Order: sequence, then C-alpha cells, then structure tokens
Amino acid sequence: MHWLIAVSFLWAFSFGLVKTRLPELDSTALAVARNLLAFIFFLPFFRLRQVGLGRGIVLFFIGAVQFGLMYAFYMAAFAYLRASEIALFTIFTPLYVALVDSVLEFRFTKHWFIAAGLAILGAGIIHWQRADFAELWRGFLLMQASNFCFAFGQIAYKRFHARLQEGIAERRYFAWLMAGGFVATLACAFWQGTDWGAFRPSMEQWGVLLYLGIIASGAGFFLWNRGATLVNAGTLAVFNNLKIPLGVACSLFFFGESFSYEGMIRLGAGFLLVFFAVCIAQKNRLNA
Repeated sequence: MHWLIAVSFLWAFSFGLVKTRLPELDSTALAVARNLLAFIFFLPFFRLRQVGLGRGIVLFFIGAVQFGLMYAFYMAAFAYLRASEIALFTIFTPLYVALVDSVLEFRFTKHWFIAAGLAILGAGIIHWQRADFAELWRGFLLMQASNFCFAFGQIAYKRFHARLQEGIAERRYFAWLMAGGFVATLACAFWQGTDWGAFRPSMEQWGVLLYLGIIASGAGFFLWNRGATLVNAGTLAVFNNLKIPLGVACSLFFFGESFSYEGMIRLGAGFLLVFFAVCIAQKNRLNA
C-alpha cells in the first residue's frame, strides 16, 4: 500500500509539468518519448529466459494498452483541458478498475449506471459556463479512454502476476511492458502522421521529459504495478483517486492555474458529486 501512496505524490506534479512546460510539443511524440525513456530505464534489468517468450508477449500487450494507448489518449487531452481538469477527470479510473474486475468475475449491477450518471453530472457542473464546452467534452472523452486503458492494464497485470512463477523479480520483465507501451505510442504517431522534424524540445524541456519518462513513467509505473499486486481490487480502485486532490492542488498552487471564486465553488461541488458517484460504485463492489 505504501508504494501506491508514494507514487500518488510522485504523479501529482506531472499534470502541471506537461501543461506548462511542454504545451507546444506534439502530444503523441511526447507519449513516445516518455515510453521510450521508461523502456531504456528497464533494459539493464531485463532477463528474457526467466519469463519466456510466450509470457513476454502477454506482458507486451498489457503494456501496449496500459502505457501505450493510455498515454496516447492522455497526452492528447492536454490540447483541450487544463492540468487541474486532467487530474480531476482521472477520478473515473477507480470506476473502470472495479468495472473490469467485476466483468471478469461475472458481476454487474445497476449501480454502475447510477454512478456514471452522477459522475457526468458532476463534470458538467464544473464547466457548464465554459465557452469552449465542445472542447471540454473532447478532452473529457479522451481522458475516459485513457482511464479505461490504465484500469484494464492494472487488473490484467495483477491477474497475470498472480499466475507467474514465484522467484522472478518484477524488474527482470518490466521492460516487456514498457516495450509494449513504446511500440503502441509509436504506432499511433505514425498513424497520425507526427512531424518528427518539428519535435525539438529545449534543454529545459528535455529535463522535464527525463523526469516524466524515467521517474514518473519508469519508476512510477513499476512501483504502482508492484503495489497493485499487493492489494485487492477494491483497495486498488480507491488508491487510484489519491493523486487527484494532489494533482489539482499542484496545478492550482505550484503551476499558477487560476479559477474565479464561482469557478472554485463549482469545482468543489462537481468534485464532491463525482467522488460520491465513485463511492457508490466502489461500495457496491466491496459488498459484492
């Protein structure tokens, strides 16, 4: 559990860093760079024979979803949302964690529909007066796709790890996951026609990328997935929301995002409504 707490604090600064330090760089190229740096970070620990090619391929595809598609959607959302909004909209991840686990356990109830409706209402309250409302919902949907990919990867990895032979250190095969993430984001970049010639980060931006790729993505995802194997799905779902108040606070106070007084009231009211929605879903999952 302490791994999940530590990573939540680690990730809290990522939202503001991407929005304020890397705004003009192509979002898909950034996702590729982050996953490439994380993959390179784990290469020295990689041991093919301890896992085997078959299991490695499974890990590769889990990583392609959890770190590849997730980052492609996540980075694209920054074109439409503030950093604090990105952090706030990750609140739906626990819903998807519990949903994926429930589907795999063949459990499903009406509580999901109630929770989803309340969550969408809460998101609308926060920005119902926003001029670029259409862009808000584009960003919102991108974040939900990102959240679902991250949730699916967590449950898939947790289940895979439970069947893996004991005695194999996780750092020995984590490169498989990051390779999947890198290849998936690279495929997205080619599909979107990313202009690599225009991707020229400054020295300061390379420093931010090194932090995001090696620390936030590399060490962060490793510790998060390790923590996920040590708790049940309900606890994992709850901890997915710890980074939200931390991320919003960092975006508002460390990176200078501004809200009017009325906007802060709507932010608080919407956050409470969305949090209540997740609690409904989570309580039902824990009592199932």
